[in-house]
Amino acid sequence: MGIKEDVEDGVEKNGIREPLISDHASNKGHPWMVYFTTLVAVCGSYEFGTCAGYSSPTQDAIRTDLGLSLAEYSLFGSILTFGAMIGAITAGPIADLIGRKGAMRVSSAFCVAGWLVIFFSEGPIPLDIGRLATGYGMGSFSYVVPVFIAEIAPKELRGALTALNQFMICGAVSVSFVIGNVLSWRTLALIGLIPTGVLLLGLFIIPESPRWLAKRGRGKEFEAALQTLRGKDADISQEADEIQDYITSLEQLPKPKLLELFQTRYLRSVTIGIGLMVCQQFGGINGICFYLSSIFELAGFSAFAGTVIYACLQIVITGLGAALIDKAGRKPLLLISGTGLVAGCIFTAAAFYLKVHEVGLGAVPALALIGILVYIGSFSLGMGAVPWVVMSEIFPINIKGLAGSVATLVNWFGAWLCSYTFNFLMSWSSYGTFIVYAAINAVAIVFIIVVVPETKGKSLEELQAAINA
Repeated sequence: MGIKEDVEDGVEKNGIREPLISDHASNKGHPWMVYFTTLVAVCGSYEFGTCAGYSSPTQDAIRTDLGLSLAEYSLFGSILTFGAMIGAITAGPIADLIGRKGAMRVSSAFCVAGWLVIFFSEGPIPLDIGRLATGYGMGSFSYVVPVFIAEIAPKELRGALTALNQFMICGAVSVSFVIGNVLSWRTLALIGLIPTGVLLLGLFIIPESPRWLAKRGRGKEFEAALQTLRGKDADISQEADEIQDYITSLEQLPKPKLLELFQTRYLRSVTIGIGLMVCQQFGGINGICFYLSSIFELAGFSAFAGTVIYACLQIVITGLGAALIDKAGRKPLLLISGTGLVAGCIFTAAAFYLKVHEVGLGAVPALALIGILVYIGSFSLGMGAVPWVVMSEIFPINIKGLAGSVATLVNWFGAWLCSYTFNFLMSWSSYGTFIVYAAINAVAIVFIIVVVPETKGKSLEELQAAINA
């Protein structure tokens, strides 16, 4: 940093120049390393989607080759969420102990081991063990990737880069569905090794989270990592001071235990984080996603055509949401998304109501298709990605591991409960199921309006200080 004397408005005098805060070229540097680091990290998100999308296209082939009953295959499919719950519980403490990069290495190791066990499986037990291991890695990635991206990104890019997490998940699910119809299930398991391989190589190149390094008291490494991310010509002094000051104030507080998360100081951020995960999962997404083909078949629409349209729309709208999140803001996207989810559920409920009462049967397939596409388009625009973005932003760093793990656990429990109860609800009432989901999404809109703040354009330190004041 230059000397302040003989400097006026950033103009060089006597060969010395002060890099002022208003000097954009000097202050901002070049964000290419942030982009590269994010691309490496979201290989974990792609691995998440690969794990989630594996079971659907391989069901018939695995059952035929290994002679599995429907119950045995159902266990294989659902055990993924149990592994993810374990991953969610442990990811936060692991990421706090050995770093965000260390946690991603652990997640990758579980995924690699799981895919290899699945590839060599000759019976249901090793198949389930492999699936459990990939579930653990998936659950861990679901926490650590958005947190890592939020901690490395400048505030003007944080929303879009964190939303890339959901885009990669959706893309991987869609790719797995398509290639799973032309590749053997063992080959598809080997394909699952590719994202983890790229991630493990990339982790040797990218820096650790500066905020984690600062929290661990590794000052020189913190400054080096922040400088690398912001560019060698960037002035990081103000940002570094803000991070260090905030962490110093947090370190004076005792490390909270689980029940202490619900103290007044942290109650609002915990309520926002857990509440958004409830809104995301209990609105029906995993029930609809897991049983999409049966929904289309029940409505009299081609399951194959409907699923392909669904997958393509999901990728496009998720990309649009990622592009808009730092411009439109988090809260507007959530509200638009929630409104669309209610509308999609109402359209679908109307389609099944007409079918049950045998009125206007010719309109049922089209109405169901419109409802499902409105639902998934709306979910992809906001409710899919934004809760993860907000969750990665609102927790103070001293509770981020514990609170993030709890929020992620709630998310995976909701995913399991929604997928488990869907068929029971449909047996009770096909149109009633979607009326229930519409009501839950309507309650979510009220929660977003009343409780969730706008986080766009604020540093993590500013945001967390305001929420947890």
